[in-house]
Amino acid sequence: MKWFNTLSHNRWLEQETDRILDFGKNAAVPTGFGWLGNNGQVRSDMGTHLWITARMLHVYAVAANMGRPGAYALVEHGINALNGPLCDKQHGGWYACVNDEGVIDASKQGYQHFFVLLGAASAVTTGHPQARKLLDDAIKVIERYFWSEQEQMCLESWDEAFSKTEDYRGGNANMHAVEAFLIVYDVTHDRKWLDRALRIASVIIHDVARKGEYRVNEHFDTNWNPIRDYNIDNPAHRFRAYGGTPGHWIEWGRLMLHLRAALEARFETPPEWLLEDAKGLFHATIRDAWAPDGADGFVYSVGWDGKPIVRERVRWPIVEAMGTAYALYTVTGEAQYEAWYQKWWDYCIKYLMDYENGSWWQELDTNNEVTTKVWDGKQDIYHLLHCLVIPRLPLAPGLAPAVAAGLLDSQAK
Repeated sequence: MKWFNTLSHNRWLEQETDRILDFGKNAAVPTGFGWLGNNGQVRSDMGTHLWITARMLHVYAVAANMGRPGAYALVEHGINALNGPLCDKQHGGWYACVNDEGVIDASKQGYQHFFVLLGAASAVTTGHPQARKLLDDAIKVIERYFWSEQEQMCLESWDEAFSKTEDYRGGNANMHAVEAFLIVYDVTHDRKWLDRALRIASVIIHDVARKGEYRVNEHFDTNWNPIRDYNIDNPAHRFRAYGGTPGHWIEWGRLMLHLRAALEARFETPPEWLLEDAKGLFHATIRDAWAPDGADGFVYSVGWDGKPIVRERVRWPIVEAMGTAYALYTVTGEAQYEAWYQKWWDYCIKYLMDYENGSWWQELDTNNEVTTKVWDGKQDIYHLLHCLVIPRLPLAPGLAPAVAAGLLDSQAK
């Protein structure tokens, strides 16, 4: 069967895209975008998180470029939230979490700020009059506090006043920095963002992960030495799980292929290791995390021996896996990647897609029944957008810029 680059499959993807966009619009609250529960209603007890609001700005920027009525208003809503309740007008940057009463978490998290950068860059492609200033503000904060010229890598976090940074370096934050840097490059055409993305990938993937059978280490000290026992007593942490998080391995693979494509679009020869390591990450994820206990699904985390630790099947890894399968097929033309893509869609429609309550379930247990060990609710639709729209686009430019340029389905027949 042929699915990739066919109008028939792309029409199905578009139908599902509209379903999740309709679900996600319920997240709009006065302070930004809230945490959606399993029934599609905002959970006010969770507050308004910066990462959710920024990611939803990115999502609805893509939707606005797709000509979806109401999406542009949600772009404006996201920009207003980042300029308003979530913005620290005294110290700069953005609060991690707020609610109707005020600030809940005043810390300045790199992971969350990189999503502000992504959301702002994506919003620029919609032509919103306030988007470029938001992007410029985000760039200033990243340049001043989160990009380390000395280390040529990204810092993890700061306190409220940007007076003290954490003695920890995180692979997760740096991975999402790469994602954001690629879109910032597309919008600004400033080559330094590609150089920074390549540097981060070379350290975390080519220098460290490749030597460890592509089991990506995400926890480092200030000298970028891996901390292999980090969070060993809290293995199911949402953002800093102990051991390896295979969903990130395969997500890295797609980002590296976007980077490769961006370099090729400049008529430059990309390093061969970008494709080699993307393949290595893809196959390592399947080797360690796909159905290791006999039931289909990707386990959430594994140890350094490749054995499962947290066996729950969280939604975002398989979503990212489908995007990477498409990216590898685009580069190599190898049928194995389309076969995996089809297998994973069959799994998703059987177990994860929730037609009764909306969107997709966030987490399943080892029997593929709904559970909440790691995640409770259907927080946002950012990862879902990737498996639904990326297979309809070339690998460069990035998501929102490509849709804005009219490249959706440009390769389909």
